[in-house]
Amino acid sequence: MRRLWVVTLSLAALGLVACGHEAGQPGGTPAGALSGSLSVAGSTTVQPLAEKLAEEFGARNPGVTIDVKGGGSSVGIKSAGQGTVDVGMASREVKDSELKEFPGLRVHRIAIDGLAIVVNPGVEVTGLTREQVQGIFAGRITNWRQVGGASAPIIVVAREEGSGTREFFQQHFMDTALITERAILQSSNGAVRTTVAMTPNAIGFLSFGYVDASVKALSLDGVAPTEANVQSGSYRAWRYLNLLTNGEPRGLAKAWIDFILSPEGQQIVVKEGYLEVSRPSFPAAP
Repeated sequence: MRRLWVVTLSLAALGLVACGHEAGQPGGTPAGALSGSLSVAGSTTVQPLAEKLAEEFGARNPGVTIDVKGGGSSVGIKSAGQGTVDVGMASREVKDSELKEFPGLRVHRIAIDGLAIVVNPGVEVTGLTREQVQGIFAGRITNWRQVGGASAPIIVVAREEGSGTREFFQQHFMDTALITERAILQSSNGAVRTTVAMTPNAIGFLSFGYVDASVKALSLDGVAPTEANVQSGSYRAWRYLNLLTNGEPRGLAKAWIDFILSPEGQQIVVKEGYLEVSRPSFPAAP
């Protein structure tokens, strides 16, 4: 199960050392030559991926400490804009109002993530239309029999306000409709997954990186939520995962972001269940 707690990665303390025969870091810095610390905060969707990328980067630079915290996309954007952290994290696009407030913000797309509609494994339904998803989360559809399932009340689970995942869901599925006030709100993808997995008749939405055997992912308009279907353009519920800096990144922040966007960093992105951001054949943004 993915970690959702605050993690401070101090790999020097763990005794990890960079291999002397490895190639240099992106930008020409020799492996192991970097030192210092970075503070990172924001999206709980991006958090576990950032933790893994920080760990791998630190393994090559034992003098580097990267502190990765959650808080939500809005926190990540605001913290980066105000300069209270070195790097912010967001699982949604930056709003025009945020760019106006923080004109120095720079967005660095590091991965592509799909959004899956998931249910408790006991739910008989295997797929929904976009309109049915909207009806369920708006509270207009309240029983599974209305969408082809057994007669049972639908328990809606959603993210809290300020979540980038919730904002993307709202834009992609809900149009002007609002998520029902009866929804059980959770503060992270992991909490949504746990609640859906343990609550009979529950439904929620999750980042692809959090979908596992404890929940059942539904097809959307007849298309399964898979990386291959996102890549082909047939599954349209996807977004970019972003890092943010106040101005162009420099020093250690630039070295870390360069590593993330390198072929080696993007291999880690794929291994963690996301799509590499550099795919030349990727469809236009939804």
